[in-house]
Amino acid sequence: MTIGILQNRLTDLLLKGTCAVLILLHLAACQQTPTAQSILPEHTLLKAGDVVFRQGNGLTSRAVRAADSDGRFSHIGIVADSAGALRIIHAVPDEPDFPGDLDRVKMETPERFFNAIHASCGKVMRPQNGDAARAAAAKAYEVFARGTLFDHDYDDRDTTAMYCCELIDFCFRAAAYPLIGNERHEYHLPGLDFDHLILPSDFLHSARLVNVADF
Repeated sequence: MTIGILQNRLTDLLLKGTCAVLILLHLAACQQTPTAQSILPEHTLLKAGDVVFRQGNGLTSRAVRAADSDGRFSHIGIVADSAGALRIIHAVPDEPDFPGDLDRVKMETPERFFNAIHASCGKVMRPQNGDAARAAAAKAYEVFARGTLFDHDYDDRDTTAMYCCELIDFCFRAAAYPLIGNERHEYHLPGLDFDHLILPSDFLHSARLVNVADF
């Protein structure tokens, strides 16, 4: 076999290898889900203990807003410090991070929490007591770290599992700075009977929270 033939074969192999790599890269790109942008304004300054609200787009979100007389928001979370990085901790169903993921208390970036896929509008409120805010945020991190599941019974009298409003109420009560009173709501539909609900609007009207941002 001459040197020229060897060179031609090597060239063919290189070209085929390059084409294969390009095809794989193209397929990988096609399989990636497009990422919607965050609705959180770029220069919004969050602090640990901030209470964050969003209006969701799904059926569960619509049900929450239907149950809430001031149904502007369907979901709520708390900002926490995770090794120097601000994250949002919240209890949410139907948002798995991987196949087989359970409904649970999650921690994610503010940008992901306010991703346009999950949020059409949002709000940030801040506790007037900074020490209590940080203590509540630390408690929320504890709840997340222990792997707390989502409370599909929506019953704040049992804190082994939690839903979003229950989590916020629990953390601020643990910090000796409750944001809301002991009043609860009833909501009844065929197949749905809840008699001890906390709703996002309960926190909207808290005298201990001040508005930071609406978007």
